[in-house]
Amino acid sequence: MKFLAVHPGPLMYTKVFLRLEPLGLELVATAAEQAGHEVKIIDLQAETHQDYFRMINRWKPDVIGFSCNYLANVPEIIDLAKATKEKLPNSFIFVGGHSASFIAHEFLEQAQGAIDCILKGEGEATITTLLEAIKQGHRAILQVPGVVTLDGQGPPPIFVENLDDITANRNLLRHRRKYFIGVLDPCASIEFSRGCPWDCVFCSAWTFYGRSYRVKSTESIVAELEQIKEPGIFIVDDVAFVQAKHGFEIGEAIARKGIKKNYYLETRGDVLLRNTDVFRFWKTLGLKYMFLGVEAIDEEGLKKFRKRVSLSKNFEALECARSLGITVAINIIADPDWDKERFETIRQWCLEIPEIVNISVNTPYPGTEIWRTESRQLTTRDYRLFDIQHAVLPTKLPLNEFYEELVKTQQVLNKKHLGMKALKATAKIAARHLLKGQTNFVKMLWKFNSVYDPKLLLADHEKPVKYEIYLPPKPDEKVDRNTLFIHTPAGRQGRAIDNSTEAFVDETRMNSNV
Repeated sequence: MKFLAVHPGPLMYTKVFLRLEPLGLELVATAAEQAGHEVKIIDLQAETHQDYFRMINRWKPDVIGFSCNYLANVPEIIDLAKATKEKLPNSFIFVGGHSASFIAHEFLEQAQGAIDCILKGEGEATITTLLEAIKQGHRAILQVPGVVTLDGQGPPPIFVENLDDITANRNLLRHRRKYFIGVLDPCASIEFSRGCPWDCVFCSAWTFYGRSYRVKSTESIVAELEQIKEPGIFIVDDVAFVQAKHGFEIGEAIARKGIKKNYYLETRGDVLLRNTDVFRFWKTLGLKYMFLGVEAIDEEGLKKFRKRVSLSKNFEALECARSLGITVAINIIADPDWDKERFETIRQWCLEIPEIVNISVNTPYPGTEIWRTESRQLTTRDYRLFDIQHAVLPTKLPLNEFYEELVKTQQVLNKKHLGMKALKATAKIAARHLLKGQTNFVKMLWKFNSVYDPKLLLADHEKPVKYEIYLPPKPDEKVDRNTLFIHTPAGRQGRAIDNSTEAFVDETRMNSNV
């Protein structure tokens, strides 16, 4: 069969700071290719809708699979699916990915028949089964794990048996030089582990994976790194180097092979402090940038987001990263109930520290606990605004003032780390990129004001709404966590960490029997 895998267009922050290789989609596409299907990928972060329609008109794929990891992409995907069905009425269209898994039924209902099924869970595990079932008809499709249709669903989603068994054919992407994150231009993506053993209320990574945590072998990771041509590597793990032994083994193998790359990763402050020696070692291997999810700079805020990392530990982690010479980006979650004084406090703090500070907006998502516990009513149901850059809950300030304060706070990042100041500080890096024809990083330095504008944010609320997210159930003070999971939890045996690390995780999360 001819299978076209599609990644939707960019979100607001990806228009400025990064454009990441769609690794998950590549893994799904490669699994189909290895099973003998003819496969192509189009990434609408780097290409246009016109490119997409040109491709389907010429190639006429039998099956089109859309990746939906973000709610804000739902309207785009539905519209593309409807237009595709008009041009190729006999094509089979499905959607998979993180967000699609949590809203399967409403996704199908709003598509009004343009989407044949949702494939929940890890797509690599079931894509070949689905493609074979499509040949056999509807009854066979309903036997595929993770499948949801308008008139039934298959067995629960299943995991990939061994992460070492899945690889990405990186030649399937047509514009590899378009991917970057900050100064890492170009940049490829790789995973060392999958899942998260913690349970933060604002996050759905743990609910998607059933609080499991699995790792790839050192041999598999090093073999993949040897094949990657890009000098920059983004490690996509939800929390990097949860277990020190795994981090050291990978690093030592990289050193033996003489692999030279620059790395960007995400981790938690308490993990950095616990496994400092791992990160220090990786600094010698090329670790340049680290993202820490600080979330709040006061104990009250940390409690709200159920981060059991103490405030002092977060600040200690920042000092630790500075001492290692690693450039740190941190995230602060702005709640819609912030007033001008609160924004000003955050701005002053951001100006006092050397780290890159990103401000996101507290947004309840399907699959998170706050989606089920948030008592404030949504002020909008427009999927496009569920991008952690817009306010979808009532704001204490008038909405226009909230956006003015938000962008004013985000401007700290612009003034400190973008524009002419950044160009001067990174002149040699920028020059090297330009000599190689890489312009992503240099263009990024000047895009902030054209994207982050309070008037544009406010105007987004005035746009006609074609598709509305379904309202969450009545808020519960206590949520049955088993109702949140996409993949069935396997308990302790589902987490590939030693007993010491398991105890550490339990100490730094809320108590639960999951």
